[in-house]
Amino acid sequence: MIRVYPAESRFKADHGWLKSKFSFSFAEYFDPDNTRFGPMRVLNDDIVKPLQGFGAHPHQEMEIVSIVLSGYLKHEDSTGQTATTTFGGVQRMSAGTGVIHSEVNPSTTEDVNFLQLWFEPEQSGLKPSYERTEFHIDQMKNHLLPVVSKNPDSDQVAHIHQDLTIYLSDLEKGQKITFTQKEGRRIFLFVIEGELTIQGQTNLGRRDSARMTETTELDITTKTGSRFMLIDLP
Repeated sequence: MIRVYPAESRFKADHGWLKSKFSFSFAEYFDPDNTRFGPMRVLNDDIVKPLQGFGAHPHQEMEIVSIVLSGYLKHEDSTGQTATTTFGGVQRMSAGTGVIHSEVNPSTTEDVNFLQLWFEPEQSGLKPSYERTEFHIDQMKNHLLPVVSKNPDSDQVAHIHQDLTIYLSDLEKGQKITFTQKEGRRIFLFVIEGELTIQGQTNLGRRDSARMTETTELDITTKTGSRFMLIDLP
């Protein structure tokens, strides 16, 4: 089953320094029918103004992934970790038993646009941890490149405490990718740029998403080119 969520259906929040679009219930937005997709709880599409950001605040019992699309994002936390990330890098934080962190835009001139995703961990009571990884952008071309996984196969893939994998891809005009998975799992698809067609009949545009169940083989094509994110979930 495929359920499409158009970009326009996302909740929009504008705080001046921050513009956000929520794919799931978050903060002031609550829809009892849109609180999760398996262990996935949050996908926020955030734009933060220069020298602005989220000050120190606490988290517990959540796996938090930040993928920068443009600009720069600086992370600091109570474990002593600090790092700045741009496109080609991923931040993964396990809040575990409790951590305080901040995320700010260190640039004086450029907005930062990033996707922040929250997932429930497989187990509670984990020790808080932070990881920043980098991947080769050119390896996204016509390929599903894993950037976050429970079982990373290289230091370019961030480790997450949940049975999922996040892939990024740049699919060129006229190309096709087929993704296969075991029965009983879920697929979340998010179009970052461009357009896609899935299963030869369902069209998705920029920032549209789709949630799929009972789909063991997914065909993805594009007429014009697309950058997208695919998540394999339990």
